[in-house]
Amino acid sequence: MRAGRAGLVAVALALVALLLVPVPAQAIIVLDFEGIGDQAQVLNFYNGGTDSAGNSGTNFGIAFGSASLGIIDADAGGTGNFANEPSPSTILFFLTGTAILNLAAGFDTGFSFFYTAVNSPGSVNVYDGLDGTGNLLASLALVPNGSGCGGDPSGSFNCWTPVGVAFAGIAKSIDFGGTANQIGFDNVTFGSDIPSQVPFPATLILLGAGLSLYALRYRRK
Repeated sequence: MRAGRAGLVAVALALVALLLVPVPAQAIIVLDFEGIGDQAQVLNFYNGGTDSAGNSGTNFGIAFGSASLGIIDADAGGTGNFANEPSPSTILFFLTGTAILNLAAGFDTGFSFFYTAVNSPGSVNVYDGLDGTGNLLASLALVPNGSGCGGDPSGSFNCWTPVGVAFAGIAKSIDFGGTANQIGFDNVTFGSDIPSQVPFPATLILLGAGLSLYALRYRRK
């Protein structure tokens, strides 16, 4: 009898020990778009391939539609009319259609990002199919956040707003939308509904009343 009790105690202690072992947190993936060419299509930069300029990044199994472009801050030698980006000096934008992100393996822990939009609203929709198909799992309306946060030293799209969303189900694609050349995205984060790295200076939400129209991409003369 005593031996039996001792065995049960040993098993119980072993179970307690297992419960006390910390479970590793799921890895957080951050797409900061650094390394993508100026106005290059992102394509398979994060999918074991390259962007349209031949640059390659970490293989996260994430591919982008052909309208999804990277753009580099003009203050860093590119053509981007933006400043204070969360991870200098490249962001995601589009000139036609919308920017589609595909993650064939799926994700279900929510995601987050920063965006900049001087005057025009944007939207982000999450689907359980590839290429923005299937069931809509989440939808976000992105309000304009103005242009009063300072430059580095220049850039009209200089206010960045953090956004996160959680949802039920397995998502496989994200549609980043809005007015072409009027909205940009950075630090798209998977595994957390809090985006990685708050930009500096701190985000200011200005509605842009009375502001003239800006374009995210500087227009060449």
